[in-house]
Order: sequence, then C-alpha cells, then structure tokens
Amino acid sequence: MGTMGRKPGEKLKNLCIFALPGCLIFCAVVIVPFIYGFYLTLTDWNGVSQTKNLIGFSNYISVFQDKEFWLSMALTLKYVLFSLILVNGIAFILAYALTNGLKGQNFFRTGFFTPNLIGGVVLGFIWQFVLSRVLVNFGHDTGWGIFSTSWLSDPNKAFWSLVIVTVWQLSGYMMLIYIAGFTGLSSDVLEAASIDGATGFQRLKNIILPLMVPSFVICLFLTLSRAFMVYDVNLTLTGGEPYGTTRLVAMHVYEKAFTSRNYGVGQAEALFLFLIVAAISGIQIYIGKKKEVEA
Repeated sequence: MGTMGRKPGEKLKNLCIFALPGCLIFCAVVIVPFIYGFYLTLTDWNGVSQTKNLIGFSNYISVFQDKEFWLSMALTLKYVLFSLILVNGIAFILAYALTNGLKGQNFFRTGFFTPNLIGGVVLGFIWQFVLSRVLVNFGHDTGWGIFSTSWLSDPNKAFWSLVIVTVWQLSGYMMLIYIAGFTGLSSDVLEAASIDGATGFQRLKNIILPLMVPSFVICLFLTLSRAFMVYDVNLTLTGGEPYGTTRLVAMHVYEKAFTSRNYGVGQAEALFLFLIVAAISGIQIYIGKKKEVEA
C-alpha cells in the first residue's frame, strides 16, 4: 500500500520509530548543552564550586573588555584565511591532477589522504620533532639559515608552522571531495567543449569551475569550521608560544574557562566564537549556493 493510503496513526508510529530517537539524541547532546551553556554565561561559576550566582550580562561585558580574546580572534582569522586558501588551492590542484588518468593515481590519493587519519595531538608532536630536530639538523648540515633554528621559537615562523601542519593534514581530505566532484562532471559537456575548440584553460574556467561550485561550498565550510575550532594541534605543536603569539581563540577560551577558572566568561567567549563561525559559514554557504549551476 502506498503512503497515500496509510492511516494517520500508522504515519505517527513510523515517525516515532525512525525520527524520534534521532531527535532525542540531538536534543540531549546539542540543544540541552547549548541552553545550559547559555545559562552558565549568566553566572559567576568558576567550574568547580557547587554555587552558581546569577550576575546578568556582566560576563558579556567582560568579553568586550578582554583584549587578549580579541587579539587571539584576530590571529585566528588570519590563520583561517591562509589555511582556507592554501588547503583548498592545493586540494583542488591535486584532485585535478589525479583525475586525468595519471599512472598510480590511486596510490597517490591514498598517500595524500593518510595525514588526515593522524590525530591532531599526535600530529602536533610529530611536527614538533620535525621542526625542532630534523629540520634544525638539516639546516646545520647544509648551511641553510632558514632552518638553522627551530621555527617554533620564532613568533613569525611559529605561526606559519601552524598553517603548514594544517594544510598538510586537511589537503588530502578536501582532495577526495574535489575528486568526487570531478568524477561527477558530465563527460558530454566536456566533450562538446573540446569539439567547439575550447582550450584546456577555457574548459577549466568556463565549465569545470562553475560545475565544481557544490564541492567548493562543502570544502570551504569544512575548512572554516575545522580551522576556527582547532585546539589539539595548537596545544601540542606550539602551546600558544612563543610569548603567546600563536595562541588561537579556541586555546584562549579553554584557558579562560579551565585554567583561570572563570567559566562564565569563558563560556560567553565560546558563545561569541560560535556566533562568528556560524555567521561566516552561513554567508559562505549562501553565496556559494547562489553561484551553483547545473550541467
């Protein structure tokens, strides 16, 4: 019997069986903690004591007065910008190269994806060893001044170390999404363009890039969300040092809430971070969806 002939009671039963468990779990792990977190922003809780005194919106005022939070936010925006461009640029180039019948392309796909399987904590320690030991010894042996000292001890180079590790980790994952986009392109459209005399660059600019917009939307969203929320690599690779010049906003929020035991302010800063990420991601998705075209 089709769905049109089902009784309302049967529809409600199926809805409860299939949708209700997922809705309850979503509410339990997302909605309820979010509401409780907002409640904590209105208290003076230190994260340990049993008493939570309501203090209104004082914590939000403290957020605007916290210069270190906004400095870390500015640094994070810089980190996100460079990571976004480099990750997606490299991932797109790799995907383009590995969907053109290159010999051994499946092996290269696996190799480029492998860094994404390494946890952020382990990844930070690995690159800490590479930057502090391997490259320093290499610089001493070859006389290359750029590697003579650890990048992690230099404020400017330490920031770029974070970017390099992020690009190394995420490019392979985004590459697979772009590969899926390339394999979904209509071969008829590309063949028709070739017959009409379109060059490789013209095909890329006028056909491939517009049709790849859905893949760009997904990859940009994933890169944005992961870059804004990065904490594990930041902790194990630089620890926010030297002199606090690589302390990204997620680390600052954590230290404010748990190290300084100022949980109310820390939770308020986390809420601000959520709103900023949601706004940027929403705008990115809206603009991307408007540019989508169909073959």
